[in-house]
Amino acid sequence: MKQLSYQTLQDLNYEGYLLKEAPERVLQFGEGNFLRAFVDDFIDELNEKTGFNGKVVVVKPLPKRRPGGVADVLNDQEGLYTLYLRGFENGQKVNTRRVISCVSRCLSVYDEFDAFLACAENPDLRYITSNTTEAGIVYDDSCQFTDRPAASFPAKLTQLLYHRFEIFGGQSGKGFVILPCELIDDNGKALKECVVKHAAKWNLGSAFLDWLEKENIFCSTLVDRIVTGYPKTEAEAINEENGYEDKILNTGEVFGFWAIEGPEWLAEELPFAKAGLPVLVTDNQKPYKQRKVRILNGAHTSMVLGAYLAGWDIVRDCMDDEVIRGFMNKAIYEEIIPTLTLPKEEVENFAFSVTERFKNPFIDHALLAISLNSTSKWKARILPTLKDSLAKTGKLPKCLTASFALYLAFYRGKELTEAGLSAVRPKGDSYTISDDRNVLEFYDAHKNDSAHDFAYAVCANEAFWGEDLTLLPGFADAAAETLEQIEANGTYEVMKACL
Repeated sequence: MKQLSYQTLQDLNYEGYLLKEAPERVLQFGEGNFLRAFVDDFIDELNEKTGFNGKVVVVKPLPKRRPGGVADVLNDQEGLYTLYLRGFENGQKVNTRRVISCVSRCLSVYDEFDAFLACAENPDLRYITSNTTEAGIVYDDSCQFTDRPAASFPAKLTQLLYHRFEIFGGQSGKGFVILPCELIDDNGKALKECVVKHAAKWNLGSAFLDWLEKENIFCSTLVDRIVTGYPKTEAEAINEENGYEDKILNTGEVFGFWAIEGPEWLAEELPFAKAGLPVLVTDNQKPYKQRKVRILNGAHTSMVLGAYLAGWDIVRDCMDDEVIRGFMNKAIYEEIIPTLTLPKEEVENFAFSVTERFKNPFIDHALLAISLNSTSKWKARILPTLKDSLAKTGKLPKCLTASFALYLAFYRGKELTEAGLSAVRPKGDSYTISDDRNVLEFYDAHKNDSAHDFAYAVCANEAFWGEDLTLLPGFADAAAETLEQIEANGTYEVMKACL
């Protein structure tokens, strides 16, 4: 079977959209599955639907190069790869296929540093995207301007930006629109701060700093799409059906959303709306982040621990149970949505999409995997909503308060091991609670407490919550009473009683 290439597709009479030649307008730090199923998918559709006419040059930002890895295969396949977006949409099972043709090539910054810098000499290059993980946007004081390349992503970006300044610093409009996709708050602002620090430390001059400020824009963004990557168990059958071998097949869910915090003119320059794509240019992306964290992530955290103790293992299966689904929906529609600032219809549409995403027949999302670090998750995803609801209504939200008791029940461990805190769910099988070591040690120390004492000890732990939750009116008593009910009747009955 021939490997994927433009010639192979021509030989197969492929009738889908392809763009073989176009200027390189986007530079992308990261060759991983997420960017290839998210940013590159949107750019590819932008090319097809609006005549954007831009190619993406991908930069492998890490030193370890695995022969035959994504970077090599991207070049072998002329930048082509097949993307499947699959899921549940408008009540229907969806499975779409698209050959992505917006990528021109992949550079290894460690092996091809001069070629990397030369990208800055291209007058057509305008946009920079990245996904270097949450740890990628950090200031590393050890980085030097003379390194080839500097170790950190912000330092590499500074080197590139300075070379751009050397070539085009005297021309207006030759700066970059920088769109980081790392999952940290205010990612654009954080990246800019790192770049400015490097520029100051390296004595790159006030003229460069002025150019950074006037000619470049660092946009904070919010990204949302579950990307499931290479379909290992299906790849052979997929390649057989397509008639070509694609060594970097990629898969993700149908749902996608990208909020970009930037000026109004950016929506014209990047016409995602014209292409009908789920990309929003806004002057404030924070309400959309709050929507995602409170509804999508909050729905997960509110119900998965109780559902797991009730005997379920996969998110999709929970959506087939009226009680589990009902508990989640009540939490979303009656307790979470009223605390949000975006228009009600908008957040309800998002909530509906969340339920469909949880039903995705192509993703086996394990409840136990979602349970990782549930202490910090409950603090970030549920506590702010609970407090806002309490302040607004004067009473504790029933499902979100119960979710704390479900969390307590899940963390009732038996023995602390190197792997984590072992526990046993009611049907008799064991599981491991995974969290920070200090969290697990606390729960191990309190494993023999009564339900009342256990609940109060956890509520009073300010190191967990940033405050003493026993000071929230009625909260500790409600948590203790609900935990007692769980220990007597099980999580399923407690969730059912909330409806």
